[in-house]
Amino acid sequence: MKLSPLPRAIGGLAIGLTVLIATTIFAQQLSSNAPADQETAKLVANMISKYHISQKPLDDRISAMLLNRFVKELDPQKLYFLKSDIDGLARYKDHLDELLKIGKVDFAYEVFALYLKRLDERLVVAHQLIDAPHDFTIDEGMDIDGDQIPWATDVKEINERWRKRIKYDLLTLKFDKTNGEDGRKRLHKRYDTLKHYAHDTEDNEVLEMFLSSLAHCFDPHSSYMSPQTVEDFQIQMKLSLDGIGAALRSEDGMTTVAQIVAGGAAERDGRLKVGDKIVAVGQESGEWQDVIEMKLNRVVRLIRGERGTKVRLRVIKEAGETAEYVLTRQMIELKASEVKGEIIQASDRVPDLKGRIGVINIPSFYRDFGGAQEGKEDFKSTARDVSKVLKEFRDKGGVDGIIVDLRMNGGGALSEAIEVSGLFIDRGPVVQVKEQNGRIKSHDDEEQGIEYSGPLVVLCNRLSASASEIFAAAVKDYGRGIVVGDTTTHGKGTVQNVMPVSAQMFRVLPGAKDRGALKLTINQFYRVNGDSTQNRGVQSDVVIPSLIDHMDLGESFLDNALAFDHIAAARHAEYDMATPPIVAALKDASAKRIIADVKFQQRAKDIERYLTRKNRKVVSLNEETLRRERDDDKATRDVEKEEEERETKADKLPVFAKTEYDDEVLHIAVDYASLLKAAKTAAR
Repeated sequence: MKLSPLPRAIGGLAIGLTVLIATTIFAQQLSSNAPADQETAKLVANMISKYHISQKPLDDRISAMLLNRFVKELDPQKLYFLKSDIDGLARYKDHLDELLKIGKVDFAYEVFALYLKRLDERLVVAHQLIDAPHDFTIDEGMDIDGDQIPWATDVKEINERWRKRIKYDLLTLKFDKTNGEDGRKRLHKRYDTLKHYAHDTEDNEVLEMFLSSLAHCFDPHSSYMSPQTVEDFQIQMKLSLDGIGAALRSEDGMTTVAQIVAGGAAERDGRLKVGDKIVAVGQESGEWQDVIEMKLNRVVRLIRGERGTKVRLRVIKEAGETAEYVLTRQMIELKASEVKGEIIQASDRVPDLKGRIGVINIPSFYRDFGGAQEGKEDFKSTARDVSKVLKEFRDKGGVDGIIVDLRMNGGGALSEAIEVSGLFIDRGPVVQVKEQNGRIKSHDDEEQGIEYSGPLVVLCNRLSASASEIFAAAVKDYGRGIVVGDTTTHGKGTVQNVMPVSAQMFRVLPGAKDRGALKLTINQFYRVNGDSTQNRGVQSDVVIPSLIDHMDLGESFLDNALAFDHIAAARHAEYDMATPPIVAALKDASAKRIIADVKFQQRAKDIERYLTRKNRKVVSLNEETLRRERDDDKATRDVEKEEEERETKADKLPVFAKTEYDDEVLHIAVDYASLLKAAKTAAR
């Protein structure tokens, strides 16, 4: 269980006529419910009900779900709204669908305005509690399951929740060696920043949150994206952007440099360093703009810009001095997120283990759609990059087996999953897709030939989703290789399409306003064997113990997830490279090694402790008890730290780390190659 140090987002509503009138006036100050917003909302509502695969109408049922979901988005831990606020909202329960159809989104702005009012009230109390004395020897606990906690009936009850929240904050800071006055100052700053960020929310952000809540009522992967979010999405897909080449993060209201991207303008200039705090941004000419306590996405927007233009940064160095830099924006390739390959000599990692194993790490299935449409020869593509790595392996003398590492790969372009699969199979169906009308369409690898025909191990975990599951399932269904890792993958068996918000599907008329885009689930995909990966995922042939495998990660834990189902299998080739005797032998050998391995024995104890505490609904506020609980949760924090490092230090991490887990995967790959070789010899 991971407790966020801050309430995650925002939330609220109305008590009585007087408060409602005041709230409405406040909402009008926040937004005029501009005609542009009305048109966007109307188009989004129409597109969801028309194109979503479920074909469910926008009706009273969705209206009630939307009300609850939007409030939960704002106040997930029930720290702001009172029960009377929620009761006041009930009058909207059956009407949001009708209001959306005509583009009325006043509700979103009124709720958000009340959220700001309630937040201001609660934070006055929070600041008082930070400076109040607390007894950390009392045996009391804090409820942490927001879904099970009822709404507070009065101010006294909600203030008690804040007392416990602040007490928990102070304890965690104390454990992190930020104690006494320093801890209180840090907490004051934290909640001041929360208030500033909340009040700094723009109309388009409220609208995006509200319309995404609507889309989530249909399934967890559909969402509305504002024009700014669309830009971020496109950057991730094409793995390039125009900027200075620095990853930023927000710390206590300050924008801090978290990483200098290799090959970018900042690295070439050499003066900007990790840890520097950016306090002001200026364009090539004109005034400086103060960015202290500015939301990170806005700071990023100021720094990004057209290639070849200049941006000025005023920074505070870690030593405390202030400096000003002028950097020229350039195209930055996000190489940390692209395919990487490495040949590992097994004996260098595990004594007495012989063989050369190629490892291909695929962080996502990316594709520069724009570059492809323009006919660029060097547009970014996962399949192209995997093909290059396979060629490098051949040029270096070949390998005895290949591991394709898809851990943490959340998916990407469907076309790339098909093309990557085609590098390992010779023509045939890769995935079947059910369209809105119920028709089943097979998406095939149409390229003749195979780039690599040897032993293939696909490594997955609970965070391998969507396109990753298409590839893993194809390898398994063809008998082309084995799947190794967590018990199963994420279980996302749906296909999303990003379409511009427009009266014309998939296109925007010339001169029309950019209204963002709708990422909408329009298809469901199925394996070659006819099974959906939805909810169930792709099961591993050989399971390796991991903490992530026991966390509530996966489609089956998400609200409004579509159900599993099955269609007829598609005709396909059988490679017989993962026969039951081979898989059984690999499982048996791996299990024996794991049982005997001291590090895996420790991992088993970490998992056992985690499972004991997994379903706790209350966290202790007794210092000694909480310290013990945190010690027990160390393994969980290590996993979270590993995920964070993958995001911020991906370019510096090894392709295949030397851990007991990765070494076991390597051992399985060598065993697999040996078994296949023996089987071929016996067949001759």
